[in-house]
This record gives sequence, C-alpha cells and structure tokens, in this order.
Amino acid sequence: MVKKLFIFDFDGTLADSRMTLVKIANELAEEFGYDPVTEDEIIRLSNLSSRDVFLQSPIPPYKIPFLLRRVKKELNQHVANLKPFGGINEALSNLKHQGFNLGIVTSNMENNVLEFLKNNKLEHYFDFVYSANTIFGKNRTINKLIKKHKLLIDKIVYVGDETRDIEAAKKSKIKVIAVTWGFNSAHVLNQYKPDFLIHQPQQLSEIFK
Repeated sequence: MVKKLFIFDFDGTLADSRMTLVKIANELAEEFGYDPVTEDEIIRLSNLSSRDVFLQSPIPPYKIPFLLRRVKKELNQHVANLKPFGGINEALSNLKHQGFNLGIVTSNMENNVLEFLKNNKLEHYFDFVYSANTIFGKNRTINKLIKKHKLLIDKIVYVGDETRDIEAAKKSKIKVIAVTWGFNSAHVLNQYKPDFLIHQPQQLSEIFK
C-alpha cells in the first residue's frame, strides 16, 4: 500500500476538540454521577498519564465504557463545529508533498472523523480512517493495518497527544511523535519517551527532511 506512512490520532492531534469534549462530559455529569470538570481539573488531568486518569476517575469502572460511547455519540452533534488546530492544514500539505501517505487511527467513531475531514476540506490528504474499538486498543488496530497492507514498521510513524498513543506505538514497534498542543502536557509526554516531542504542527514536516 505505502512505503512511508504517517498515522494520526484524531482528538487533540488533528481536531481541537478538548473543550467540546469537556462540555459534553459536563452535560452528562449528573446522569453518570460525577462532578462537572473545572478548568483547574483539566490542567491537573493533563499532567497525568492516560491510565492514571482512568484510575483516578470517580466513575465506577463498569460505567466508563457506557460513558465513552455516549460521549462519542454526543460528539456527532458537535462535529460540524470542530476545527483543526492552527497549522495542521499546512503541515498535512507539506507531508504529502514530501511523499508521505497519511492515515488516521482513533478511538473516536469513524463517521465523526470523516465528517470533520469533509467539513474542513481535509479529506483529500488521508488514505484511510480506522476506528479502534477500545481506548487502550490502538496497537491492535495498528497491527491489523500493518498486516493487512504488508507495511514495513520502520517506515511508519504515529502522531498523538496522549501517553496512551505513545504506549500503543511502542507496542506496535513503530516510531511515535508526541504533540504538546493536545490533552497531555509536555512534562508527562516526555516521561513516556516518545521518539520525538514537538510543539507546533509545522515541525511534523521538518523531522524527516
């Protein structure tokens, strides 16, 4: 299928969806029995690993999959208003001109991602969108992608904004770029030792020059 491939996470990497997701989570707070999230709490959580966020959640573990499904479903009502982070369009264009193929592996729903890409005129950049079934199962989706298309792992790099993205890429034995404009802070991302840590989308096209 491809010789060189960038695989992107969606929420917090391509789409600036954090405040929308917080709004949805707060709207569901009473139904699922937790306190609304404050700005201070968002900052605190951004300095925790993805697993620690779940471990410290006040929601009983059995309720979390139901909450996540509701959040994804509710996001469908807001996806028309989501915008990419500043500089993403230019970064994607530069990567295509450098000869990279681009794809998305996300725990969000495929329909949400496709609508976002269409609304923001980004669909022509991407060769595929794969939706992972679980929050911590992206590596299995990446492995299926590698096997199906007979990809070379040393030609693939994953781009994400959370520690779980770094973990997934390492499990799949591919390089990973952690971005600091999404959910997790640079401090906690650096603790998980990504291959690259970047602060602006334009750096994506500079890494492999």
